[in-house]
Amino acid sequence: MVAKALESLRAALPAGVELVAVSKFHPVERLMEAYNAGQRIFAESRPQELAAKVPQMPSDVRWHFIGHLQTNKLKLVLPYVDLVQSVDSLHLLEAINAWGAANGRIINVLLELHLGAEETKQGFSAQEILELVRGRVIPSETLRFASSLPQPAEPMTKQTCSPSLQSAGPSHSSGHGRPEVSEGITLPLDSVRICGLMGMATNTDDMAVVERDFEHIEKLFLEIREMGIPGFDELSIGMSGDWPVAVRHHATMVRIGTDIFGPREY
Repeated sequence: MVAKALESLRAALPAGVELVAVSKFHPVERLMEAYNAGQRIFAESRPQELAAKVPQMPSDVRWHFIGHLQTNKLKLVLPYVDLVQSVDSLHLLEAINAWGAANGRIINVLLELHLGAEETKQGFSAQEILELVRGRVIPSETLRFASSLPQPAEPMTKQTCSPSLQSAGPSHSSGHGRPEVSEGITLPLDSVRICGLMGMATNTDDMAVVERDFEHIEKLFLEIREMGIPGFDELSIGMSGDWPVAVRHHATMVRIGTDIFGPREY
């Protein structure tokens, strides 16, 4: 069943759209079915579940984290993932940067845009994201790839996204000689790479609402792309049930769980 579902999805997805298999709440045996059918990118949303599955899966799996990440759980996630898709606050972004600096890593991230109607959703506003990326320039070549940095003892994964983004021009001072943006985050962020945006549409069966939400994030994504930031290439939108709409709106990644694995098993 899993192999057949993957074959069908791959046939339907356009070239250039990456299939991320959302494996949360499914046992390793199901993940291995997908792996044996050629799937290599898996996404988890709970730190403990991710940390438990990593040693049980082959080493060439590329892990993404897509859930709300608390700063006290970074050590369960960051040593293992290729990409944190769900960076939803400046506080978290700074904590990831600090962890990366302490562990000789540059961490690939997507900024999560809050675009659904639910007030409980985490995420940045469009204005916050624009303010964040407008204050950055590309750092020196020596910071471009994690392979040039000392390696930690924990398992490592391939770094694939853009160079990290640093402070540019005048900014507020923290009083300690380091610049800050108005929200209070310390710059520069040398140990993160901002690779693009992630978003979820409103939880509704009304495809007109979903289309509107994806149009909103697409507009922001294209606006930032026009700024000419190298490596800001990824737009992760679309899940089981709405991914065809996402593909029409420049999605470069779709996060598919139920359509691959069926209903959650635990």
